[in-house]
Amino acid sequence: MAHPSQLGFQDAASPVMEELLHFHDHALMIVLLISTLVLYIIVAMVTTKLTNKYILDSQEIEIIWTVLPALILILIALPSLRILYLMDEINDPHLTIKAIGHQWYWSYEYTDYEELGFDSYMIPTQDLASGQFRLLDTDHRMVVPIESPIRMLISAEDVLHSWAVPSLGVKMDAVPGRLNQAAFIASRPGVFYGQCSEICGANHSFMPIVVEAVPLEHFEKWSSLMLEDA
Repeated sequence: MAHPSQLGFQDAASPVMEELLHFHDHALMIVLLISTLVLYIIVAMVTTKLTNKYILDSQEIEIIWTVLPALILILIALPSLRILYLMDEINDPHLTIKAIGHQWYWSYEYTDYEELGFDSYMIPTQDLASGQFRLLDTDHRMVVPIESPIRMLISAEDVLHSWAVPSLGVKMDAVPGRLNQAAFIASRPGVFYGQCSEICGANHSFMPIVVEAVPLEHFEKWSSLMLEDA
Protein backbone atom coordinates (compact mmCIF):
# COMPACT_ATOMS: atom_id res chain seq x y z
CA MET A 1 0.00 0.00 0.00
CA ALA A 2 1.00 3.66 -0.21
CA HIS A 3 3.04 5.22 2.59
CA PRO A 4 3.70 8.82 3.70
CA SER A 5 5.90 10.92 1.36
CA GLN A 6 5.71 8.23 -1.34
CA LEU A 7 6.30 9.72 -4.80
CA GLY A 8 5.86 6.68 -7.06
CA PHE A 9 3.20 4.07 -7.65
CA GLN A 10 2.36 1.28 -5.25
CA ASP A 11 4.11 -2.04 -5.84
CA ALA A 12 2.41 -4.03 -8.58
CA ALA A 13 0.43 -7.08 -7.48
CA SER A 14 -0.96 -8.09 -10.89
CA PRO A 15 0.46 -8.53 -14.41
CA VAL A 16 -1.61 -5.61 -15.74
CA MET A 17 -0.26 -3.25 -13.10
CA GLU A 18 3.29 -4.33 -13.98
CA GLU A 19 2.59 -3.44 -17.61
CA LEU A 20 1.15 -0.07 -16.53
CA LEU A 21 4.30 0.68 -14.53
CA HIS A 22 6.50 -0.21 -17.51
CA PHE A 23 4.41 2.02 -19.79
CA HIS A 24 4.60 4.87 -17.30
CA ASP A 25 8.41 4.65 -17.21
CA HIS A 26 8.51 4.41 -21.02
CA ALA A 27 6.34 7.49 -21.53
CA LEU A 28 8.10 9.44 -18.78
CA MET A 29 11.50 8.82 -20.39
CA ILE A 30 10.21 10.14 -23.73
CA VAL A 31 8.77 13.24 -22.02
CA LEU A 32 12.08 13.78 -20.20
CA LEU A 33 14.06 13.61 -23.45
CA ILE A 34 11.68 16.03 -25.20
CA SER A 35 11.80 18.45 -22.26
CA THR A 36 15.60 18.34 -22.20
CA LEU A 37 15.80 19.03 -25.93
CA VAL A 38 13.34 21.94 -25.75
CA LEU A 39 15.18 23.42 -22.75
CA TYR A 40 18.50 23.15 -24.58
CA ILE A 41 17.07 24.90 -27.66
CA ILE A 42 15.60 27.71 -25.53
CA VAL A 43 18.89 28.24 -23.68
CA ALA A 44 20.86 28.16 -26.95
CA MET A 45 18.56 30.74 -28.57
CA VAL A 46 18.72 33.07 -25.58
CA THR A 47 22.48 32.88 -24.98
CA THR A 48 23.90 33.08 -28.52
CA LYS A 49 23.86 35.98 -30.94
CA LEU A 50 24.71 33.79 -33.91
CA THR A 51 22.06 32.76 -36.45
CA ASN A 52 22.14 30.27 -39.30
CA LYS A 53 20.40 31.74 -42.33
CA TYR A 54 20.01 28.29 -43.91
CA ILE A 55 18.02 26.93 -40.92
CA LEU A 56 15.61 29.89 -40.94
CA ASP A 57 14.12 28.72 -44.23
CA SER A 58 14.82 25.01 -44.63
CA GLN A 59 12.55 22.31 -46.04
CA GLU A 60 14.67 19.58 -44.46
CA ILE A 61 14.26 20.80 -40.89
CA GLU A 62 10.50 21.30 -41.41
CA ILE A 63 10.26 17.66 -42.52
CA ILE A 64 12.24 16.55 -39.45
CA TRP A 65 10.10 18.44 -36.92
CA THR A 66 6.94 17.11 -38.59
CA VAL A 67 7.97 13.46 -38.91
CA LEU A 68 9.78 13.16 -35.56
CA PRO A 69 6.75 14.06 -33.36
CA ALA A 70 4.62 11.63 -35.37
CA LEU A 71 7.11 8.82 -34.69
CA ILE A 72 7.19 9.72 -30.99
CA LEU A 73 3.39 9.58 -30.82
CA ILE A 74 3.46 6.13 -32.43
CA LEU A 75 6.04 4.97 -29.86
CA ILE A 76 3.63 6.04 -27.11
CA ALA A 77 0.38 4.93 -28.74
CA LEU A 78 1.32 1.32 -29.61
CA PRO A 79 2.19 0.17 -26.04
CA SER A 80 -0.82 2.10 -24.74
CA LEU A 81 -3.20 0.27 -27.09
CA ARG A 82 -1.61 -3.05 -26.16
CA ILE A 83 -2.30 -2.44 -22.46
CA LEU A 84 -5.87 -1.33 -23.19
CA TYR A 85 -6.53 -4.64 -24.95
CA LEU A 86 -4.87 -6.56 -22.10
CA MET A 87 -7.12 -4.83 -19.57
CA ASP A 88 -10.24 -5.68 -21.57
CA GLU A 89 -9.26 -9.31 -22.14
CA ILE A 90 -11.15 -11.74 -19.91
CA ASN A 91 -10.44 -15.38 -20.74
CA ASP A 92 -12.29 -18.07 -18.78
CA PRO A 93 -12.46 -16.38 -15.35
CA HIS A 94 -12.19 -18.78 -12.41
CA LEU A 95 -14.32 -16.57 -10.17
CA THR A 96 -16.89 -13.81 -10.73
CA ILE A 97 -17.58 -11.24 -8.04
CA LYS A 98 -20.22 -8.54 -8.20
CA ALA A 99 -19.36 -5.31 -6.35
CA ILE A 100 -22.22 -2.89 -5.69
CA GLY A 101 -21.59 0.62 -4.41
CA HIS A 102 -23.94 2.12 -1.83
CA GLN A 103 -23.93 5.35 0.16
CA TRP A 104 -21.43 4.70 1.68
CA TYR A 105 -20.22 1.10 1.67
CA TRP A 106 -19.61 -1.76 -0.75
CA SER A 107 -21.47 -5.04 -0.98
CA TYR A 108 -20.01 -8.14 -2.64
CA GLU A 109 -21.73 -11.14 -4.19
CA TYR A 110 -19.77 -14.24 -5.22
CA THR A 111 -21.97 -15.24 -8.13
CA ASP A 112 -20.46 -18.74 -8.46
CA TYR A 113 -21.93 -19.57 -5.03
CA GLU A 114 -25.60 -19.53 -4.14
CA GLU A 115 -25.53 -17.58 -0.90
CA LEU A 116 -22.06 -16.09 -0.57
CA GLY A 117 -22.33 -12.34 -0.18
CA PHE A 118 -21.69 -9.64 2.41
CA ASP A 119 -21.52 -5.91 3.03
CA SER A 120 -18.15 -4.27 3.61
CA TYR A 121 -18.10 -1.26 5.94
CA MET A 122 -15.15 0.84 7.02
CA ILE A 123 -14.00 0.12 10.57
CA PRO A 124 -14.45 3.26 12.73
CA THR A 125 -11.26 4.71 14.19
CA GLN A 126 -12.21 3.86 17.76
CA ASP A 127 -12.73 0.18 16.84
CA LEU A 128 -9.43 -0.37 15.02
CA ALA A 129 -7.25 -3.22 16.26
CA SER A 130 -3.48 -3.00 16.48
CA GLY A 131 -1.93 -3.00 13.01
CA GLN A 132 -5.10 -1.97 11.15
CA PHE A 133 -5.11 1.14 8.98
CA ARG A 134 -7.33 4.12 9.70
CA LEU A 135 -9.87 4.92 6.94
CA LEU A 136 -8.70 1.88 4.93
CA ASP A 137 -9.62 -1.31 6.79
CA THR A 138 -13.05 -2.89 6.55
CA ASP A 139 -15.03 -5.33 8.66
CA HIS A 140 -15.26 -7.80 5.75
CA ARG A 141 -12.51 -8.19 3.15
CA MET A 142 -13.03 -9.33 -0.41
CA VAL A 143 -11.05 -12.58 -0.46
CA VAL A 144 -9.76 -13.96 -3.78
CA PRO A 145 -7.41 -16.81 -4.75
CA ILE A 146 -4.01 -15.91 -6.14
CA GLU A 147 -2.97 -16.67 -9.74
CA SER A 148 -6.61 -17.03 -10.80
CA PRO A 149 -8.40 -14.77 -13.31
CA ILE A 150 -11.05 -12.82 -11.38
CA ARG A 151 -13.93 -11.09 -13.17
CA MET A 152 -15.45 -8.09 -11.41
CA LEU A 153 -18.98 -6.97 -12.22
CA ILE A 154 -19.34 -3.46 -10.85
CA SER A 155 -22.51 -1.45 -10.38
CA ALA A 156 -24.10 1.02 -7.96
CA GLU A 157 -27.46 1.26 -6.24
CA ASP A 158 -27.80 5.00 -5.74
CA VAL A 159 -25.13 7.37 -7.14
CA LEU A 160 -21.90 7.09 -9.12
CA HIS A 161 -19.07 5.27 -7.37
CA SER A 162 -15.72 3.93 -8.58
CA TRP A 163 -14.13 0.62 -7.55
CA ALA A 164 -10.37 1.17 -7.55
CA VAL A 165 -7.43 -0.87 -6.21
CA PRO A 166 -4.15 0.70 -7.43
CA SER A 167 -1.90 -2.29 -6.64
CA LEU A 168 -4.02 -4.52 -8.88
CA GLY A 169 -4.33 -1.99 -11.69
CA VAL A 170 -8.13 -1.92 -11.46
CA LYS A 171 -10.32 1.17 -11.59
CA MET A 172 -13.88 0.95 -12.87
CA ASP A 173 -16.89 3.25 -12.50
CA ALA A 174 -19.94 1.92 -10.67
CA VAL A 175 -22.99 3.33 -12.46
CA PRO A 176 -26.59 2.78 -11.29
CA GLY A 177 -28.50 0.55 -13.70
CA ARG A 178 -25.36 -0.55 -15.53
CA LEU A 179 -22.94 -3.46 -15.12
CA ASN A 180 -19.33 -2.61 -15.87
CA GLN A 181 -16.77 -5.37 -16.18
CA ALA A 182 -13.14 -5.51 -15.11
CA ALA A 183 -10.64 -8.30 -14.53
CA PHE A 184 -7.43 -8.90 -12.62
CA ILE A 185 -5.08 -11.66 -11.49
CA ALA A 186 -3.45 -11.34 -8.08
CA SER A 187 0.09 -12.57 -8.68
CA ARG A 188 1.09 -12.83 -5.01
CA PRO A 189 -0.56 -13.20 -1.61
CA GLY A 190 -1.25 -10.00 0.28
CA VAL A 191 -3.78 -7.43 1.40
CA PHE A 192 -4.40 -4.64 -1.09
CA TYR A 193 -6.23 -1.43 -0.30
CA GLY A 194 -8.28 0.94 -2.42
CA GLN A 195 -10.97 3.58 -2.08
CA CYS A 196 -13.96 4.86 -4.00
CA SER A 197 -12.44 7.15 -6.63
CA GLU A 198 -15.62 9.03 -7.51
CA ILE A 199 -16.94 12.05 -5.61
CA CYS A 200 -20.12 10.25 -4.54
CA GLY A 201 -21.26 12.40 -1.63
CA ALA A 202 -20.50 13.49 1.93
CA ASN A 203 -18.87 10.20 2.98
CA HIS A 204 -17.06 9.63 -0.31
CA SER A 205 -13.72 9.02 1.39
CA PHE A 206 -15.18 6.58 3.94
CA MET A 207 -15.96 3.56 1.75
CA PRO A 208 -12.61 1.77 1.39
CA ILE A 209 -11.92 -1.44 -0.53
CA VAL A 210 -9.82 -4.27 0.89
CA VAL A 211 -8.83 -7.21 -1.31
CA GLU A 212 -7.11 -10.14 0.38
CA ALA A 213 -5.33 -12.52 -2.00
CA VAL A 214 -4.68 -15.98 -0.55
CA PRO A 215 -3.67 -19.42 -1.89
CA LEU A 216 -6.50 -21.45 -3.39
CA GLU A 217 -6.77 -23.91 -0.48
CA HIS A 218 -7.15 -21.03 1.99
CA PHE A 219 -9.81 -19.45 -0.21
CA GLU A 220 -11.77 -22.72 -0.28
CA LYS A 221 -11.67 -22.91 3.53
CA TRP A 222 -12.78 -19.29 3.83
CA SER A 223 -15.68 -19.76 1.39
CA SER A 224 -16.81 -22.90 3.26
CA LEU A 225 -16.83 -21.00 6.57
CA MET A 226 -18.73 -18.09 5.04
CA LEU A 227 -21.36 -20.43 3.59
CA GLU A 228 -21.77 -22.18 6.95
CA ASP A 229 -22.30 -18.84 8.70
CA ALA A 230 -24.83 -17.82 6.07
